[in-house]
Amino acid sequence: MNAKRKLHIHMSVDNIEESIAFYSVQFQAEPTKVKEDYAQWLIDEMCLNFAISTRGEKKGINHLGVQYESDEALESAQKEFEAKGIKGQEDKGATCCYMASNKYWVNDPTGMVWENYHSMEEIEVFGMDAKDSADACCAPKLGQFTATAPSDDCCSDENDSGCCS
Repeated sequence: MNAKRKLHIHMSVDNIEESIAFYSVQFQAEPTKVKEDYAQWLIDEMCLNFAISTRGEKKGINHLGVQYESDEALESAQKEFEAKGIKGQEDKGATCCYMASNKYWVNDPTGMVWENYHSMEEIEVFGMDAKDSADACCAPKLGQFTATAPSDDCCSDENDSGCCS
């Protein structure tokens, strides 16, 4: 069976107009279908990178993301977010999920975490935080990001939300 398939993700949102504006930037495309209470993006050039882990206390969707093929493509996306007034959190040189990556985290209008990233190389550990804990990985928390770097305690047990590329 070699039929072409696509990953389908359907999310409920609070405000359709705000979410269309956000996702048009996130996917770098306008929706292919828009109704009063619905929008759909059919994006042929996006492939799937699906990951699971036992990290993080809350089970279910941890975050969504877009993997870029270069740092230049990631920087271009970051500039587009910022130009559209979508504040994010830059995370250069992150070691997470057995990869070294540069990242730009954003939230959609309902607070869903989106990881925009470019991975540079594989590493042998899940991730390290500032406290040098082999179990920790600094995924930003839900809520609007600021342009500031994460605090040193973002990976404490009570705040660890896990992260995976």
